Amino acid sequence: MARRPRTSLAGKSVLVTGAARGIGAALARKAAARGARVSLVGLEPDELARVADELGPEHLWVEADVTDAEALQAAVQRTVDTFGGLDVVVANAGIAPLTTVMTSSAHALARTIEVNLTGTMLTTHAALPEIAKRRGHVLLISSAGAFTVLPGMSAYCASKAGVERFGDVLRLEVAHRGVTVASAHPTWIDTDMVRDTEAALPTFKAVRAKLPGPLGAFTSVEACAEALVENLETRGRRVFVPRSVGTVAALRQLVTGALSEKVMMKAAAQRVPDLERDIAALEGREFGVNSVGDRSSGAA
Repeated sequence: MARRPRTSLAGKSVLVTGAARGIGAALARKAAARGARVSLVGLEPDELARVADELGPEHLWVEADVTDAEALQAAVQRTVDTFGGLDVVVANAGIAPLTTVMTSSAHALARTIEVNLTGTMLTTHAALPEIAKRRGHVLLISSAGAFTVLPGMSAYCASKAGVERFGDVLRLEVAHRGVTVASAHPTWIDTDMVRDTEAALPTFKAVRAKLPGPLGAFTSVEACAEALVENLETRGRRVFVPRSVGTVAALRQLVTGALSEKVMMKAAAQRVPDLERDIAALEGREFGVNSVGDRSSGAA
């Protein structure tokens, strides 16, 4: 397939969910710097307003829960009314619980799937009719967790694997409309979510630090956002952060196969009890201090 020419973001309308902080906010800044008009969507109005003020008066913020279809429809409509249309949607909002399946509440497991996977699908569903009008682009923020495994990440990995597969099918469904679809697969990005997890769970931090190659690497938010904004211009089908994660993706059957599992099982037998002691010390707290995943009303 011939590579698409790079498309300038100047004058384009870009909607980003989970835009109050972390990857979403950094990507919004990068897109705005390239001339895009950005609609920042999330559940932290003070943070959203701060980022929007930083970007300038030509940008917009909207408070909306990505698990609320009506709120997302309203956010898309306000974006279209303000900017005249929508060219790009970035489904970035996500959460990660601080639990194993055994130690988790049913709510934390279900909420992670609801925000990360259902929220991504609902965001895309709300934006797609407007994106199709402009033969635009959809970027879904999945994870290297879509094709790797680590104790304590069951719900997160399941949700992100679902995001990748959702994007692969969506790409086939909208190709005839001129719409392109990409999934992004970062490893460990220096965000509040990752820092909160490692601060709360020392065993998790120790295990992560010993992972080989790109699977244990930390990447700055700025470097991740740069890779993502590049995708908004090139409209490729995959983004790997760092790029070496692409090799892991290509070899995913080895990474999650029987031989690798045998090696990991030995380490897990020692580490999971330690991890669950860390979890018990949290006394019922199941999400990071900067996460809104435990709000009964929704998540960013």
